[in-house]
Order: sequence, then C-alpha cells, then structure tokens
Amino acid sequence: MRKYKEELKENIAVANGFEKADLVFKNARILNVFSEEICLADLAVTNGTIVGIGSYEGLEEVDLEGKYIIPGFIDAHMHIESTMVTPFELARAIVPTGTTTIIADPHEIVNVAGKIGLNYLLNATEAIPLNVFVMLPSSVPATPFETNGAGSFLAADMQSYLDHPRILGLGEVMCFPDVLSGDPVILDKLTLCRHKLADGHAPGLAGKSLQAYACAGINSEHESTTWPEALEKLRAGFYILVREGSAAKNLHAIISGLLTTELPIDRFLFCTDDKHLEDIHQEGHIRWNIKQAIDLGLCPIKAIKMATINTAQAYGLKKLGAIAPGYRADLVIVSDLGTMDVEQVYQNGRPANDSIWEHKPCYEIDPRLLSSVHIQTLTPANLQLPLRKKDHVIEIVKDQIETHHLLESLPGKDGFFAPNESYAKLCVIERHHYTGNVGVAAIKGFGIRGGAIATTVAHDSHNIIVVGDNDQDILLAVNHLAEIGGGYVVAGNHKIIGAVPLTLAGLISLDSGEVVQEKVASLLASAHKLGVAPGVDPFITLSFMALPVIPSLRLTDLGLFDVDAFQLIKS
Repeated sequence: MRKYKEELKENIAVANGFEKADLVFKNARILNVFSEEICLADLAVTNGTIVGIGSYEGLEEVDLEGKYIIPGFIDAHMHIESTMVTPFELARAIVPTGTTTIIADPHEIVNVAGKIGLNYLLNATEAIPLNVFVMLPSSVPATPFETNGAGSFLAADMQSYLDHPRILGLGEVMCFPDVLSGDPVILDKLTLCRHKLADGHAPGLAGKSLQAYACAGINSEHESTTWPEALEKLRAGFYILVREGSAAKNLHAIISGLLTTELPIDRFLFCTDDKHLEDIHQEGHIRWNIKQAIDLGLCPIKAIKMATINTAQAYGLKKLGAIAPGYRADLVIVSDLGTMDVEQVYQNGRPANDSIWEHKPCYEIDPRLLSSVHIQTLTPANLQLPLRKKDHVIEIVKDQIETHHLLESLPGKDGFFAPNESYAKLCVIERHHYTGNVGVAAIKGFGIRGGAIATTVAHDSHNIIVVGDNDQDILLAVNHLAEIGGGYVVAGNHKIIGAVPLTLAGLISLDSGEVVQEKVASLLASAHKLGVAPGVDPFITLSFMALPVIPSLRLTDLGLFDVDAFQLIKS
C-alpha cells in the first residue's frame, strides 16, 4: 500500500510537469482508442504507467520521429497449452509481436490433471513479462461421453480460486445442452461465478435456445463461423470473439459481414483460441488478426480497438487497452498502421528486448504432471472396425474445426474397414486410467498415405488420438507416444519419422520455444509428405476430432459421438 501511494504521488508530480518522467517518447503519433484520433505529441511514462500526453521531458527520451504508438494487444480467449510451450516461452514468442495481455482458459491441462494443472498454470504465469488472466474451466469433462484424467471439476473445486486477482470468471461453457436443460452441476458453476464473467461456446445455437443460453448469464461467444450466426448472437447481447487460429479461421466471414453494415464494433473482440507456435512465428499473434481485418477493409483504428480497449472493457481489465494517463504502459510501435509490422514493444514501460527475458521464473512442477500416459497393450484386434452396408464417417471441413457427418459404404477386407486414398482410420485410445477403451472410426479428407500421426493433444479430454492408413504404423506411433510421455509422433513405412515430446501432462514441452518450433516445423513437413491434404493442419485438425461439443461427428474413447443429437452412436 505504501509503495502504491508513493508511486501515485510521483506519477502525479510528473504528470504536472514538476519532475522528469522515467521515459518520454518524443514526436509520437499516439492512437487514442476513446476518440479514435491520432495525435502528434510526447508520451510520458513513470513507474510503468502512462502519466501524461503533451510536452514532457524524461530521464530517458526516445524520438519516434512520427512513428505510431498504440496500446498493447489483448487476446480475448486462448489456450496456452495449444502452443505446447511453457507460459514463459509463450511470452517470448508473442510479446515481440505486440500481444501484451492474454485471457487464458486452462481447461486442457485441468482435464488432464485437475487442480494440479490449474495450480501449475497460475504459478507459471505469475512473474513473466506478459499479463495473464485466467478463466475457471467450466466443462471438465466437456461431456460424460469421454474419459478424462481429472474427473469432474465442480463448483466446490472452484470456490478457493474466486478471490485470486487474475481469475476473471467462468471459462467457455461448452456443455450448452446442460445449460438449456437446467442441469444442476452447470447451474452451480454459473451461480458461483454470477458476479464475474462467463465465456460461451455454442456453435450453431440459434432461436429460443440461444435466448436461453444468454439468459443463463453467458457474456461472450467465439464459435461463430458465419456472419448471420455472429449477428444473431450480437443481437442477443453477446460479445463476439472473432477467432483466427491455426485450424479455425472465422475472421474473414465475420469481418466481411460486419463491413456490409453500419453496426458499432464495440462488442467485437479478437482471439486466437488455438494457435501453433510455428504460425505465431510466421504471422505474429493478435497483430495478424488486426492486419487481416485491415486488409479486408476495416478502418485500422477500429481494428486496433477490437484488439485492445474492446477486450479490456469487456473483461473489466482496468487500466489496460488504451494510451491515456493512469493506464499501464504496454505499448506497441509501428511505422505503418496498414501493414501492422511491429518494430518495438514496451511491457509495463520496459522494452521487450533481450534483457527482459534474462530472468526465467523458477517454480516447482508436481511430478504427477510428468507422468500422464497410461495405456494397456494394444494389438491390431483393438483397432478393427466391422463393416456395415453404410458406416458413419467423419469428414473434415477445410480451415474449420467443424466436421460433416456422412453415411457411406467403406472399403474393406475380411469384413473389416481397410483404409484407402479416400478414407483413413481414426482411433482414440484412453490414456489416463488404463481402461483399455479404444474408439475406432473412418475419417475422410485427411489424406494420409503410408503412415500414421498420433498425439496426446486431443481436445478436451486429451486421450491419445491417431490417424493412419495401416495398423502397423498406428500401433508404432501410439507405443512411441507412451515411451516419450506424450506429445506428437509421425510414423511412416513402419518407422518413427519424428517426435515432439510433450512431457508435461502430455500437452507442454519443457524445451525452449525455438526447439519446439523447429521440431514441430519438421514434423509438419513430414506429415504433409505423407499426403496430408492442403488446408489441414496435421496436428491441430487431428486434435479436434475428439471434441464432442463441435458439430457434427466426433470420436471419443467411448465411440462415435453425434454432436447434433448429442449422443453416442450405437455400434
């Protein structure tokens, strides 16, 4: 309290011009998200806080020579685990691209390890050069039609976290059928978090069902894939999170639709949801959302607002998302608002250069997180799929995580499904409790030939998911996953081509971001050499094939799941 009071007194003195600022940006074009103006002025920073805009002197001065200075970007919804690196390594990857704040939903690691996983992420994000806020996972497990590692994460489990200063509310409520039916388990969670925020996850929900979902207190929605869907959800009072990740790319449809109207943009925010480190390296993080929107014709200032103040105000992030006195000095410097090429980033008033990454935080990792793959011995008999006249087939949708539900005649041998150039074999193998559960199905549009791809990243229960065109490579890839403690594996011609160990919960690598990125890039190339179709991310697309809350057909360790009917398909 005393330190805050002393810093407040100093900030006021500097703002008055009585003392020099710690840092002054001279000749800056300052983007004001409140007035939607760009003003040429000096920007003064003291104690990591913006203290004044006008004419100032500083102990250190940086002449921007007319370059733009804009607020640090905010990702409204993302899963740290999907980057496959520790939070510190994630910060190293995204802060230099302009993202200074993220709102993370840790339901991936909580599905695997419950409170142990949540505590890990809270500890690992405590002292890094990135603002990390956290939502409490609402749907662990996402449905009762799969086997996760943690069992249920209930309202009683959430109670002790409510007062944590970085917990904002309830994470994406994927179990929307439970909401609509008034299931007491989800109502307990919504009641517990009634004074906080609740994120939504309701693909395709419309009409009275959407009205009921909104009535339950859900604030946001990030699953809109078309403009009409986004518009109906906007009219129902939702904040619309415009997602552009590695597998789910919804920005073009939504922004293009928005541009045909004169609707205000204040309830539109940007998120990545799930984005690979390799894609972050190639494109940047939220700056890519901004650039894509600008390229489609959205005013740059409005696009920047969607990445900054809109999200800050939606989630109650005081003193973030704007350049104004009293706001945190999270700043991005660019020469051109059209290209959004980030030249420099300041996090809490400090340049995000090499020195900011010198002090890697230390924290203990519960050893249970490092031993999370437990499977029974598998044989080809476990992978057999008996043929019928017509079989249920999962069809991939390019650049989306939704699937089509087909009924087709499958190729076979001796009465069992035999993959060919059109159909691959998809298997989900329970990896938490030695149950021996194996789900098997046919998948269309993946394109793999002469090999198999396997991973322990399989949303949201994170069992082993594997796709291939022959049982030998499928079993080889699965067994190698167990040996390395989880991760990514590519097998071809009955040999292991490569792997990325994700030893922490089967989701996160303890290697540096550069090492992970190099290994993943190599595996991606190997997977595409095996014939994986263009427009299909071999690993991220695969990881979503087990998620039973995204239409239309999925596979869990308990079998094929019809999401539209919300029930397992009887064999």
